[in-house]
Amino acid sequence: MALKTKNRKIVLDKYDRSKSYPLQEAVGVVKKITTTKFDAGFDIAVRLGVDPRKATEMVRGTVALPYGTGRDVKVLALVGSDKETEAKEAGADYVGLEEYLEKIKTGWVDFDVMITIPSVMVKLGPLGRVLGPRGLMPNPKSGTVTQDVARAIKEVKAGKIDFRVDKYGIVHASLGKVRFEDSALVENIEEMIAVLVKLKPSTAKGIYIQSVFVSSTMSPSVEVDLKSVKQ
Repeated sequence: MALKTKNRKIVLDKYDRSKSYPLQEAVGVVKKITTTKFDAGFDIAVRLGVDPRKATEMVRGTVALPYGTGRDVKVLALVGSDKETEAKEAGADYVGLEEYLEKIKTGWVDFDVMITIPSVMVKLGPLGRVLGPRGLMPNPKSGTVTQDVARAIKEVKAGKIDFRVDKYGIVHASLGKVRFEDSALVENIEEMIAVLVKLKPSTAKGIYIQSVFVSSTMSPSVEVDLKSVKQ
């Protein structure tokens, strides 16, 4: 425990936690304070001036990251036999229907994203208790319920992610890996912010983007100076 405390103190001494940094500099600070030996993710937390309790202010959407997430996303294509070839050629890791419905009923969730077609959604209702808490339930708004299965699979594999504001008005997302070039991370962040701005509810009052923090897996967070973020 003493070693962890000492290491954390060393990390905290590398930057000023009371200061907000320009976006490019904030990315560099996160890299400097990342000490994990594994391939750490690069995360963002954006506090929005919305009230998630109001249906009109529930911010949810998708963003296609210019440089992807750096992760190998496992995709389950829950489709009928007429769509199986299309899904396999697009790169889905698992393709099928009834056999996977049965596996999920037993608790199997060895995938990151499920893509399906509208006619299958009725069969997923009973699986809500398994899929819902893990954020794996497909949704038309996130593009995971569609007739164009091939396109949806390719977009997810290329770095498209979905997000939604939590009950505290914060959007959390993983936007790549610390090993990415600084410029790549900056572009991913800017694209994320641009999409959030486009999704601003018409009923939202006051300052919309209230704060932006970036961090890596297990690192402290670094505040981004909002003046350096394109809004």
